[in-house]
Amino acid sequence: MRKLTTIAALLLAGFACHAAEPDTDARQIVRATVDHWRGVSSHSVMSMLIHRPDWERSMTMEAWTKGDDKSLVRVIEPKKDRGNGTLTDDNDMWTFSPKVNRVIKIPSSMMGQSWMGSDFSNKDVARADDIVDQYDHTLLDTEQVDGITVYEVRSIPHEHAAVVWGREELRVRDDHVLLEHRFYDQDGERVKTLETLDIEEMGGRTIASRQRMVKADTAGEWTEIEVISVEYEIDISDSVFTLSNLRNPRD
Repeated sequence: MRKLTTIAALLLAGFACHAAEPDTDARQIVRATVDHWRGVSSHSVMSMLIHRPDWERSMTMEAWTKGDDKSLVRVIEPKKDRGNGTLTDDNDMWTFSPKVNRVIKIPSSMMGQSWMGSDFSNKDVARADDIVDQYDHTLLDTEQVDGITVYEVRSIPHEHAAVVWGREELRVRDDHVLLEHRFYDQDGERVKTLETLDIEEMGGRTIASRQRMVKADTAGEWTEIEVISVEYEIDISDSVFTLSNLRNPRD
């Protein structure tokens, strides 16, 4: 999915001494990470668990992606939520609820709000590649972990970029598997962190198969997404990513 997720404080402590020009290799690392997760196209089934101190809610979803800008996510379980869906196409996003039989376009003012009641935002789901094109990237560190090279990249949005975050920081393996993704507000305070919990061979590649989004300021609140099955580089018609298919599934 897109998974199954985004996501400017330029004078933060520890950042004032970064190189004047963005690190080209760092951008390539971020680009490769996004491409590795999404592929040219993909079809997946995922579970999502929303955890709160006094309750939990789970659902199973089916998702399709094509290129950088098309995705469709549809709930298949539980029965009471079946058919709820989210469609993104370029910078536009819509949701559909069978209970009210209505397609709703998400305005830009609501892109930072919760997606399906989870700790992922609408923006996290809508444009995972914004971080590639609307940010400058700096390679902060390279280390060896269990024989695998791990890169740490800091990403700062362009001055007029239409993004939510003040900065983002990623830890990525040299096989493009994301280990951690930290999100900071405009004041440099960490808001939430996406952590990879499990890594598996699925769909012909090594991927983060279970990830948890954790809020920084609220104890005991997190959302986990686990990939049940996935296939990449498959033929998906553009008709899948239409409002008609969002409302009346043909697959």
